[in-house]
Amino acid sequence: MGTNRQRGKRDYYSFAFRLSLLLFFGNQASAQIRYSIPEEVKEGTVVGNVAKDLGLEISSLTDRRFRVVSGSKDAFFEVNQNNGALYVHKKLDREELCHGSGACLMELKILVENPLEMHHIVVEITDVNDHSPSFPAKQQRFEIGEQISPGRRFQLHTARDPDTGINTIRTYTLTSNEHFEVDIRQSDEDKIPFLVLKKSLDREQKDKHTLLVTAVDGGKPPRSGTLNITIIVLDSNDNRPMFSKEIYQIEIQENVPVGTSIFRINATDPDEGTNGLIEYSLGKTLKKKVYDIFELDKVTGEIKVKGVVDYEENDVYKLDVEASDKGTPPSAGECRVIIKVKDVNDNPPEIEVTSLSNAVSEDSKPGTVISLLSVTDKDSGVNGKIISSIMSDVSFELKPSYKENIYSIVTKEFLDREQVSHFEITIKATDCGEPPLSTFKTLNIQISDVNDNRPHFSQNPLQFYLTENNVAGASIFSVSATDNDDNDNAAISYHILREGSQNDVMSFLNVNSENGHITALKSFDFETVKTFQFQVVATDSGTPSLSSNVTVNVFILDQNDNAPVILYPVSSNGSAEGVEEIPRNVNAGHLVTKVRAYDADIGYNGWLLFSLQEVTEHSLFTLDRYTGQIRTLRSFTETDEAEHKLVILVKDNGNVSLSATATVIVKVVEPKEAFAASDVKSATKDDEENNVTFYLMITLGSVSALFLISIIVLIAMQCSKSTDYTSKYLQETNYDGTLCHSIQYRSGDKRYMLVGPRMSIGSTIVPGSHANTLVLPDRRRPSGEVRAEK
Repeated sequence: MGTNRQRGKRDYYSFAFRLSLLLFFGNQASAQIRYSIPEEVKEGTVVGNVAKDLGLEISSLTDRRFRVVSGSKDAFFEVNQNNGALYVHKKLDREELCHGSGACLMELKILVENPLEMHHIVVEITDVNDHSPSFPAKQQRFEIGEQISPGRRFQLHTARDPDTGINTIRTYTLTSNEHFEVDIRQSDEDKIPFLVLKKSLDREQKDKHTLLVTAVDGGKPPRSGTLNITIIVLDSNDNRPMFSKEIYQIEIQENVPVGTSIFRINATDPDEGTNGLIEYSLGKTLKKKVYDIFELDKVTGEIKVKGVVDYEENDVYKLDVEASDKGTPPSAGECRVIIKVKDVNDNPPEIEVTSLSNAVSEDSKPGTVISLLSVTDKDSGVNGKIISSIMSDVSFELKPSYKENIYSIVTKEFLDREQVSHFEITIKATDCGEPPLSTFKTLNIQISDVNDNRPHFSQNPLQFYLTENNVAGASIFSVSATDNDDNDNAAISYHILREGSQNDVMSFLNVNSENGHITALKSFDFETVKTFQFQVVATDSGTPSLSSNVTVNVFILDQNDNAPVILYPVSSNGSAEGVEEIPRNVNAGHLVTKVRAYDADIGYNGWLLFSLQEVTEHSLFTLDRYTGQIRTLRSFTETDEAEHKLVILVKDNGNVSLSATATVIVKVVEPKEAFAASDVKSATKDDEENNVTFYLMITLGSVSALFLISIIVLIAMQCSKSTDYTSKYLQETNYDGTLCHSIQYRSGDKRYMLVGPRMSIGSTIVPGSHANTLVLPDRRRPSGEVRAEK
């Protein structure tokens, strides 16, 4: 426990030293908020409202994670996030925190986030008189020869008072007597009491004196401690050892090897014999650490290194050395050896990350702070001067703060998670010692995603070929988009864009929102729909969401699903049967009839071939396999049958052929009968085709009548008004297909068209024009005005 306490004291000395450097250089950096509070106050005592003094909004302290960042394990101060007050979290003992008589300062780092800020404040711990002076021993014994002359000084134990300022030791008092008095010598740090002989001793009168020395501090009320002094009066040894100097100063380097002799001290005594033999010893009131590090040879006066000398723990050691002879009583002389330790570059820099944002959004602007860090080196001077840098070429840079060795890591350019999603930032801190020492610290930074990429289709537009007669309700094809973002920002859903669509096919399509599989709710027929187009929208799940469209062109592929249909011959009951009569005297090559058929399929599936499946006389008739024409191969003879049956097979060229058959009965008649039969047959065909020709005649009659009326009106208008014009022939761009032929021309502000047998709907006759000239409304101008041609 004692070792830990000594180590703790050493740490606090080091802390106080660094704070004193901070106070010395701090004004060069920036003004700081400073508070003062006495030690030993109760836990919870408010030091000050730091949030108010820093100008922070009280209501935002909790959201901004307002807190004290401590580099040590013990947090003596905390802040209240509700009111911004800085309060004592742990009991303060100035004597444990700060050694020495200087100001006891504690530097605190106040951290707030969003945005990230760090403020430095200083709290001074003021001393209260809570310790009484104490001597290292309760008693001290002196043996003084009676021959000792008045004025002789004897060093007393020095009392210690951990308090500082006026609360430290002010004076020493001695019980009233006629032989001794107390004299105080002021040293660098302490008041050293000496017992001074003011009147010679007389052993025959009194051989022992008992005195009480009291050390009194300057507190209010004052505190005190006592030391019992016992003086034994001896016979004469009237010379004491003497040193050439009262104070010796030497310098050594830290880390001197154990056993190294660093100084030899020498005292002289003019006495002879045992009264002149000198023995050296270290003072009994030194700090325990001194005895652990140094040793003194009592015979030679050689001072050697016994332990580790560390500049960072202590840079100055003060040794009180006493030289005592062996007379009776022995005489002694004192001196002080001040050992100054020179720094060696034996400590690498230390990097402390006070705040770190492990994840940085990729939309962070250049200059965004992601981490705060401080760099320290226990060495001093040039050995403690630190140069910091970022090793690798990354999108971040090290930006120094107003305070030395305080840095912030900021973005130096725009980030893109899709290119680099993770950074390892290696920070190097190198001191300026010889040789230089370096420390490395690696920070892992993840780049968080923002929704900055739209879903992407690899191809746009997409083309799919779908065979007709697909299964209704089954998936016919799928679309797929990719998104370079991550997580929800890359989760894509699909839907079909139906707004404003006039395509009836759209109502029979459905898309799986998760995988993009497109399902047809009905079976498509190539003969009804050959192609259609629609758009699929891919939308991600980001906030806000982004989307993109792809145009899908679907082409229906034909299947051989339609059998040939016989158009002729067709009987009255709908069967493919017909009767043809031909004169017996026809020659070879005579066209008997033509079988007509069609197939709704296209390509090879709709290419029809004709063949004779059944015929009574192969030598009489031939069938053209492509046109379906039936012709005679030779002239008829008297022996030929009068009636012949031909069964014609009509077959398409699909992979699986479909076919139909037609039956033609050929009757061979005499020439006169043939003509009569031909008339009857024509009448029959006329009756069968009445339905077709009736509507055709009505249409032609109506068009002809309209045409004649138009011609008459045009002639009348032309006769009533004659107009001179210059024509220029133009091509009609909006021809609606109802005219057989037309020629357009422009005259002045009028636009004309010469028409053939039929007029176009919407034409207007120009009064005074030629009978076959119409004025056309100008479809290119909404106002109805005709633009002059230049």
